[in-house]
Amino acid sequence: MSVLSGIPGNEEKRGLGQVDYADCQSAMPAPLNAGKSYMKQLVIISGKGGTGKTTLAASFAALAENKITCDCDVDAADLHLLLSPRDIKKEVFSGMPRAFIDPDKCNQCGKCVERCRFSAINDFKVDELACEGCGVCQLVCPQGAIDFRENEAGEIFYSQTDYGDFFHARLKPGEPNSGRLVSLLRQKAMELAKQKKVDLILSDGSPGVGCPVIASLSGTDMALIVVEPTLSGEHDLKRVLELTGHFGIKSAVCINKYDINLDNTKRIEKFCKTKGVSVVGHLPYDPIVTRAMVAGKPLVVYEDSGVGNKVKQMWPKVKDLIGDKQ
Repeated sequence: MSVLSGIPGNEEKRGLGQVDYADCQSAMPAPLNAGKSYMKQLVIISGKGGTGKTTLAASFAALAENKITCDCDVDAADLHLLLSPRDIKKEVFSGMPRAFIDPDKCNQCGKCVERCRFSAINDFKVDELACEGCGVCQLVCPQGAIDFRENEAGEIFYSQTDYGDFFHARLKPGEPNSGRLVSLLRQKAMELAKQKKVDLILSDGSPGVGCPVIASLSGTDMALIVVEPTLSGEHDLKRVLELTGHFGIKSAVCINKYDINLDNTKRIEKFCKTKGVSVVGHLPYDPIVTRAMVAGKPLVVYEDSGVGNKVKQMWPKVKDLIGDKQ
């Protein structure tokens, strides 16, 4: 199966955010490191955005050796802000095809306008931001005036950083994300890792439990879940653990800002214990995290950082769990 074919564009079912895990899993490409013992894959995920997973991913990128880093959070790609990449190669990512009306064939009968449930056709021209690529307009057009064309949805970058090879992407404004772009990024990272005999692929995964997250997780050796000690954080953690459990992926938990609510931290610890999930890190709230973000540097480069030292202490635990030989 091609990386760009067969992956569902529907991230979630029409119900209350219930994901069709089986459909998404069957669409993911087979991992290139299957049966290869020299390469491990670690993905850092969370139940929602803003929990600190990118800060943690940048710190691990600075600490790990012989690895490739990949930013799979393409909806809000910001790992490059902390790693300061130097772009080596750039290529276009083709997203979902969009409808195009040939004015020389169109007799303006209006059937496409009537049937388009997304109101994407105005004055017999297609609004590319509104078009969902469903194909109904092409089906009902009696003149055969509607065709679908490749859509340049964004760009994929292969870059160098002070911390090694780095793959990331940039979507154009208004372009939707699916597992397609995430899978393509990971595929490229795995191809390079196979060539260079890299020990580790470190990915900053997508938040939530939708198809981009499944694409981030597929074929990985371990997921590190970053959670904050809030009731919503605990709820999100349960959903993510349900997802990783479904795919049989080893999981560990890092509690970020654990000291803002010690009661909720204890609740999360107790829940993880009942599930047999290791809590490998407790990171305190520290304004130096914001200072590092503003400076565009990984947290661990600050020697005077208490939370940075906690991250350094956590990294060997993560390596032990993943079985990394670094």
